[in-house]
Amino acid sequence: MKILVLAGGLSPERNVSLSSGAMVCEALRKRGHQAALMDLFYGLDGAASGRGLYVAPIPDSFKQVAREAPDLEKVRARRGDEDPSVIGPGVFEMCREADVVFLALHGACGEDGRIQAALDLLGVPYTGSGSLGSAVAMDKDLTKRLVAGKVNTPKWETVTVTEENLEELMGRIKLPVVVKPTDSGSSIGVYIAKNRAELKSALENAVKVGGRTIIEEYVQGREIQVAVLDGKALPSIEIIPREGFYDYANKYQPGATHEVCPARIPDAWEKAVGDAALTVFETIGLAVYARADFIVTSDGTPYFLEINTLPGMTPTSLVPQEADAVGIDYGNLCDTIIQRSLEARKEGL
Repeated sequence: MKILVLAGGLSPERNVSLSSGAMVCEALRKRGHQAALMDLFYGLDGAASGRGLYVAPIPDSFKQVAREAPDLEKVRARRGDEDPSVIGPGVFEMCREADVVFLALHGACGEDGRIQAALDLLGVPYTGSGSLGSAVAMDKDLTKRLVAGKVNTPKWETVTVTEENLEELMGRIKLPVVVKPTDSGSSIGVYIAKNRAELKSALENAVKVGGRTIIEEYVQGREIQVAVLDGKALPSIEIIPREGFYDYANKYQPGATHEVCPARIPDAWEKAVGDAALTVFETIGLAVYARADFIVTSDGTPYFLEINTLPGMTPTSLVPQEADAVGIDYGNLCDTIIQRSLEARKEGL
């Protein structure tokens, strides 16, 4: 099968995406597919033809994720043009020549449904959820509104933090809280505020980032994540950072986090968190695969935080570990995602 793996792009999760894409492309080649890795933002980058991408070596530097998120202004400058598009030259032409596009994108213009919608209009099959479900899941506020009442979720409010309302928010927000953007992933921009100084710092950062911000009740418990694959919940995985919480650095640096899969929780807890993941998945209309994040309290109650429609496929990512726990190795996981996605597109999902 001829498969184009789209990665990179112009998102704060760019480096994570490149790592996912490199791993996926390598696995697909080992399974006998024609697979090419293409950067959504750079495209062909001056190349006369994209055929060479199908035999081009995969840079080892892509596989590991740097501790810091990329400087997107430098990324944009390296393309050397004034084109405001986040889609590089030749990308859609390459997509149309492939049998399927494997979306290894993360964050804006990857998980938010826009690329999916464009590929739908082109008639090009791709992996993962469709455009509408992707757009809903990317908006944490909208997702919580839709699933509240069906699953437990921490209390929250969504605000646009400005210099004008910062002091008013400081005065009325009850601590501890989690402050996070409504539409980012990889824990970028996420802060746990347990005192006023931490809250002020988190809100000031929200002003710099701009956009809508979720102020969410902090729930004490164990961090449990559950992947859904082909309509079934995979074994849960517990996340235990060695320092701090499961932030960007702890997610992608080998050894920074202790991960236990299957999670060492009672069977009743496992069923509850798996059922909750499936409920969210079905309620917002997702397809093929996703990963839901929960905090499970000491009495076994799962509190839903968010769901990721294109979860990471990096060397430290969680979905591959959960799949491996039921005998699905990395290459087989990639093939399963592709086959189920082709079926989903035919079904209009």
